[in-house]
Amino acid sequence: MAFIETDIAALEFNPFNKISRQWMLVTAGDGSRSNTMTASWGGVGIMWGKPVATVYIRPQRYTKEFIDRNEYFTLSFLPEEYRKALNVCGTVSGRDVSDKWQEAGLHPAEIDGTTGVEEADEIFVCRKLYAQEMLPQCFIDGECDTKWYPEKDYHTMYIAEIVKVLRKDA
Repeated sequence: MAFIETDIAALEFNPFNKISRQWMLVTAGDGSRSNTMTASWGGVGIMWGKPVATVYIRPQRYTKEFIDRNEYFTLSFLPEEYRKALNVCGTVSGRDVSDKWQEAGLHPAEIDGTTGVEEADEIFVCRKLYAQEMLPQCFIDGECDTKWYPEKDYHTMYIAEIVKVLRKDA
């Protein structure tokens, strides 16, 4: 099924539902090699006069290697019928299986030199603008540090411009 480009201003998007409850797949790489992971932390908004998405990736995640090597990544939002696939993508590392896409029952979709997810209803194509490792000394509320980082495996925060929004063509 094909995707059509949509004006970002036309989105009816509740990030609290889409990201934290429905989850998203963060994907990077190209048509020959890519990886995807489930994320339920992130946000969307305006920064530096641009529409942006923020994502947070732990250092041990295989997808982080792909994001660090590439200028672009995607955020793919799938319908509820793919909840099992989202669980697989959140628990199975692409380092540990020969084909994570097959394991999850999903298909990579090459988009503008990066990769999205063919089964998605909506895809944001994102261009990295900023990356910063979260630092323990920057926590104002120390409980966030102790609760979420007992292994001290701090996320890297990526701020990326949303350069294109694609919707599944009905």
